[in-house]
Amino acid sequence: MTKMKQIKNILPKAALAVMLLAGFTTQSDAKGKKMKSEPVFSNFVYEGNDKMYNENPLEANEFYNPILQGCYPDPSICRKGDDYYMVVSSFVMFPGVPIFHSKDLVNWTQIGHVLETKSQLRIAELGISRGVYAPTIRYNPGNDTFYMITTQVAGQLGNMVVKTKDPLQGWSEPIKLNFGGIDPSMFFDDDGKAYVMHNDAPDKGKELYNGHRVIKIWEYDLEKDQVIPGTDVIIADGGVDITKKPIWIEAPHVYKKDGKYYLMCAEGGTGGWHSEVIFISDNPKGPYTPAPSNPILTQRYFPRDRANKIDWAGHADIVLGPDNEKYYGVFLAVRPNEAHRVNTGRETFMLPVDWSGTFPVFENGLVPMEPTLKLPAGVENKTGQDGFIPNGNFTYKEDFSADQLDYRWIGLRGPREDFMEKTKDGIKINPFEVNIKEVKPTSTLFYRQMHQSFSYAVDMAYKPETAKDLAGIVALQNEASNYVFGITVKDGDYYIVLERNEWPGRRDNKKSTVLASQKIDLKAPVRLKVTADGDKYEFSYALNGTDFETVGGTVSGDILSTDVAGGFTGCIIGLHATKANDIQP
Repeated sequence: MTKMKQIKNILPKAALAVMLLAGFTTQSDAKGKKMKSEPVFSNFVYEGNDKMYNENPLEANEFYNPILQGCYPDPSICRKGDDYYMVVSSFVMFPGVPIFHSKDLVNWTQIGHVLETKSQLRIAELGISRGVYAPTIRYNPGNDTFYMITTQVAGQLGNMVVKTKDPLQGWSEPIKLNFGGIDPSMFFDDDGKAYVMHNDAPDKGKELYNGHRVIKIWEYDLEKDQVIPGTDVIIADGGVDITKKPIWIEAPHVYKKDGKYYLMCAEGGTGGWHSEVIFISDNPKGPYTPAPSNPILTQRYFPRDRANKIDWAGHADIVLGPDNEKYYGVFLAVRPNEAHRVNTGRETFMLPVDWSGTFPVFENGLVPMEPTLKLPAGVENKTGQDGFIPNGNFTYKEDFSADQLDYRWIGLRGPREDFMEKTKDGIKINPFEVNIKEVKPTSTLFYRQMHQSFSYAVDMAYKPETAKDLAGIVALQNEASNYVFGITVKDGDYYIVLERNEWPGRRDNKKSTVLASQKIDLKAPVRLKVTADGDKYEFSYALNGTDFETVGGTVSGDILSTDVAGGFTGCIIGLHATKANDIQP
């Protein structure tokens, strides 16, 4: 069996045992089988149709940026031999820390998640933009071990590390690390020594302004898997030039090249002033001197209304390419729509890096970025084929018949297996007594919005029994900013409803508005659909599968963007069921 087939066939540690239960034979449809209050979803189709891709068809030697579309931020990458592994932030998505594999930096396969169990991922009662921040993946050739180090913000673990000999075979239980701050990273030197660096607050009483942060480095004991007390040193204070009051120096990585040590960090916050900066030293613990030409990556200097706009670039990691000569960097950025919303969230991009001089510089990272890149020498673009993740405009169909659920389907704050079952008719969701607006695990199976313009449609066999029952689709940015589109019952009649939930400024000032409700004749499965054209969203249904009726007209996607709703995630769209419905038709 080839390595790639092994990757495709690998099962996650948290096996989908619950999904393999006996088929749900009493659900269904116009054939006379009784439908029940546990919805069964089937015939899912997601289709992306972005103008950027339509107007920029690929040449034979090109591939698209971003390489991971949708909410896949804060990428980190490492290499062992010919194999590349990449991880991204997941916040309170469950399982956590998606992990990807490639041989050539262009064609990627998701091989699972690093954090797959409740003991590894303790996020059940956290807001959506808490949880797992900025994971770093590193390979230590000294002990032939991979490490993934991250912060579980506001949870029980804080800064933590897991490790494995083989990323295809699962990861250890988390080891809690004894330091504060966020964004930890690791560095393994040629002499066998190990180090951890991270973002932290200045020493007590030394904070000079709002957003003033420092980068610390510790020596790390590989036997005890712990930082060594008393070895911490501040190696960057404020940023490149503290007299200019730079904010949020974070996401540090240390590299070694030609006998010199390089500290690369994000600076400027994760919004419009985001950038990447670089420092140099003769020693891993400093002192570090900033490069004279910082930043080495940013999109902050260009017109707001430029074509094919890519913005907020930063939070990067660098790796040596397959030819062992050219370097490449992965980083987060956003693709705002025509209303300057970022509903697709922070995505993973890549650029070649010129490191022919003393300091690395992202090629074309200091001019307006383009949607296409040239393939590395000798690489063929196979995205969307042979199990590789697609990019650009693509169609994804899912009949839920495979033994293993696609890794792109995720839960929120808890395992998918706690609420779903595989049946012969599709995926059944057993609803929790939890409303989508609560900060608890929800009975919702989510898929990331990956395009500014898209359609997302699914068949649902369902008959609610009480007014507390509702099932359908949610488009969600967070627990206080979302749309709920589903079916409920009132006085013996079935209704399809659309509700907008928003948070105008304060979390204790949530506002819920029923935009539309109408009685429907629910005798067979209904097809539900949400479509978007930039900032314009529509929710519709069809009783015959083809003739769709819009509910609530065209609505704004504003609350599905981080610049309105706050936080760090993009829009995720879910197959949802609840026994805690509060929408009144």
